[in-house]
Amino acid sequence: MAKLDRRMRLVGWALRKASIAEMDGERLAALQTREVPHNPLSDYVNGGVARGAVLTDRTVAGQDGPLPVRIYYPSRRATGPLPLVLNFHGGGWTLGTLGQADWLCSNICVGTGVVVVSVAYRLAPAHRWPAAPEDCYAALVDVVARADDFGVDPARVGVMGDSAGGNLAAVVSLMARDRSGPTISHQALIYPATDLTLGSESIDANANAPILNRSECLAYRAHYLGDADPKQPYVSPLLADDHTGLPPALVQVAEHDPIRDDGVRYAAQLRAAGVPVRLTTYYGMPHGYLAFPKLCKGAPQALGELTEQIGAALT
Repeated sequence: MAKLDRRMRLVGWALRKASIAEMDGERLAALQTREVPHNPLSDYVNGGVARGAVLTDRTVAGQDGPLPVRIYYPSRRATGPLPLVLNFHGGGWTLGTLGQADWLCSNICVGTGVVVVSVAYRLAPAHRWPAAPEDCYAALVDVVARADDFGVDPARVGVMGDSAGGNLAAVVSLMARDRSGPTISHQALIYPATDLTLGSESIDANANAPILNRSECLAYRAHYLGDADPKQPYVSPLLADDHTGLPPALVQVAEHDPIRDDGVRYAAQLRAAGVPVRLTTYYGMPHGYLAFPKLCKGAPQALGELTEQIGAALT
């Protein structure tokens, strides 16, 4: 086992007071509406917007009303419609904003020449499951239906997400297959949560990891599910009865992550169902390392792999 990256250990120490497991409702509600502005310091820690990306904020249809989205267009673009990637941000289905995904989405946009649409789905605990996946699926359907309006090719569509967003990307892929919805050509799952029964061995092996620990996994699950059954496939895509016919996948996991084995096990399930999968473990990394791209030595390699795999699948 590789040693935990020292800089990421320091990040975990700095974030120790922001544990979701210790937040009351008032503090959680305040944090949900907090957007970190771009400035030299925040961009040094979290990464800024990639040069060559043009950002536009709009709304799309969610399950019960309009949802904010942020669209990333490459400034240098070929004529004609471009491939589309829908992004679903992380944050345990409870936290997260459009701005936190600017670095990842803008770099994928510029690096591949695709249009990225990042979706601000409704957050728990005010909006528990299935609000988030239904919002994400509704957004997919709406954007594809209005492909001309967005300048995208409805025949070249991918989904992407990190952590809870990786869960949502996997669930939306299941929904699209089950509901005969838009065809998804690729799913990029970044340290995804796929088993909310918390049945992966890494939950206990990395119970005290930085960034995300076991107690926080439990807290996020409680906020998201309430009394819902974690065994339902649109909660835990690993537990679906059938994984055939799902899109080819890139699954990236972090060695020092309580939900590392969620991604490993999901990749194995997809392979067993005949789905092409690339699985990569980033050694020495904790959960959430791509949220700190300037501090994390594994981030450039992970971004390069994402760019190459998404580009190969869609362009």
